[in-house]
Amino acid sequence: MLDIALDARVSPETLRKIESGRVATPAFSTIAAIADVLGLSLDAVWAEISQPERGVRPTNSGHNAREQLAS
Repeated sequence: MLDIALDARVSPETLRKIESGRVATPAFSTIAAIADVLGLSLDAVWAEISQPERGVRPTNSGHNAREQLAS
């Protein structure tokens, strides 16, 4: 993890916070830098985070799964 953080030019603590969810909305540039170091395209990252939460049934209400959980 230390090498990834340093290569992405973010602090190891920042990377730990992002990984654990303590940073809810990391900066786009930070995510782009980490994705680049990991060899991931931003399209792949977006596809992963855009998937509905596991165990949540899709609805026809027009709201995504995260909105359903928050309500």
